[in-house]
Amino acid sequence: MSEQRLRIAIQKSGRLSEGSLELMKSCGLKISRGKDKLYGRVQELPIDVLLLRDDDIPSFVADNACDIGIVGENVFEEDRLNGSRENAAEAVMPLGFARCKLMLAAPKEWVFDGAEMLEGKRIATSYPGLTLKWLKAQNVCAKPVMMNGSVEVAPRLKIADAVCDIVSTGATLDANGLKPVATVFDSQAILIRRNAPFSPEKQTVFEALLKRINGVITSRDAKYVMMNAPKSAVRAITEYLPGAEAPTVLELAGSSEKVAIHAVCRESVFWDTLEDLKKLGASAILVLPIEKMMA
Repeated sequence: MSEQRLRIAIQKSGRLSEGSLELMKSCGLKISRGKDKLYGRVQELPIDVLLLRDDDIPSFVADNACDIGIVGENVFEEDRLNGSRENAAEAVMPLGFARCKLMLAAPKEWVFDGAEMLEGKRIATSYPGLTLKWLKAQNVCAKPVMMNGSVEVAPRLKIADAVCDIVSTGATLDANGLKPVATVFDSQAILIRRNAPFSPEKQTVFEALLKRINGVITSRDAKYVMMNAPKSAVRAITEYLPGAEAPTVLELAGSSEKVAIHAVCRESVFWDTLEDLKKLGASAILVLPIEKMMA
């Protein structure tokens, strides 16, 4: 790998991997992978891609083996809490996908009425740092029991009294006689970077990539809205459009009373929004997705 090419680490498999690859694709970047599928190269920008285990990404970035990485915020924060590195990786920005919750779960027969119920209890978890931080914030003294995988079986095996684990649907907890009782940490994918400065060449590539990522994130909920309306309704419609900047107003051919209004709405546009616009006098309303956006 060339020292002039920006190196990015992403998860090699799983939900975070799918979201990371989709983000790269949305940024107009195609990754050609090697035979081992653990290394790839981007053609459109001088970027090399390493596909790693999620848990390894913070250390690869911190140790300058990679320049940047996409990792779960829960993994990054756990690594930060447990790490002893002088130059840990830095969080750059949230990416808005791979959302999940680290939750405390207890046996279904517990009538959970507060964190104080955990006093003196054992809590099985793969995230002892985050769990202990939450317990301290609740002024509760409990013992995290470190487990890698199959955390949900710990209460049945009498290894622990409760668990703290990543929850998406809750089906696995339910199957093991557990119920979620408290949220310990809200997580999503984040972009991280090494602490050391980049070379001028890599800094240029990094800034170009950031612009594309920001453009993708900005355009996710944004919509391009077009409609016809009486001139007298322009002000009311402009004030109502969700998250819109000043719209473009064009005269309609053959009409001196009506105009066309075009606007970029940076917030979601729901059916209720269209119905309200109709009440304000709008007609022929079109809502179109925005594939790319750059300020």
